[in-house]
Amino acid sequence: MQSDTLLHAANFSTLFVCMVLKFPQIFVLMRAKATTGVSLNSLLLELIGFIVFVTYQMYYDYPPPTYLEYPILIAQDVVLLLLIFHYDGRLRQSLVYILLFVGGWRLLTVEKWIIDSAMSLCTFISGASKLAQLQCLWRSREAGQVSAMTWAMASYTCLVRIYTTAVTTRDTQVLVRFVVITVLNLWVLLTVIYYQRRGRKSE
Repeated sequence: MQSDTLLHAANFSTLFVCMVLKFPQIFVLMRAKATTGVSLNSLLLELIGFIVFVTYQMYYDYPPPTYLEYPILIAQDVVLLLLIFHYDGRLRQSLVYILLFVGGWRLLTVEKWIIDSAMSLCTFISGASKLAQLQCLWRSREAGQVSAMTWAMASYTCLVRIYTTAVTTRDTQVLVRFVVITVLNLWVLLTVIYYQRRGRKSE
């Protein structure tokens, strides 16, 4: 009974945090009207990882509470993608990416082996998205418009998902993905905080 209560609380807290997870980053971009430090490649890879992951969970009829936040995160990432293209003066290009994402999502469920293969690559795709953001930060040597709050919330939700996956589906692929992504999210968070503090000192 106690474990069920803890599981429900974990699922609810994750869903609640994910409902606003990208808001700090969205507000930072809208306020600055610039995308310094925010990696487009990271966002695109993250979107691919989210789409593959939620499609895999739905395909195998996993309990909705274990993945319900992903459609919300995808919607927020699309808003971020549009903002980045808008402030970079390339808004028309966003339509091409949106069409590719929709087409790719439809392709995933054509055959079982396709979604299984995509899921086996999902950890690498999601991991690559975090490494792309780290590379962008290292190259610019400043946090720019990257929101530490967004990365802190992302780290929390992945930590919680390690627990919920371990006590529900026990899917090894999913569990490994969350462990890897948690470590990389924390790495990005610490890097952003480091550059933010260094920027304040230089001022």
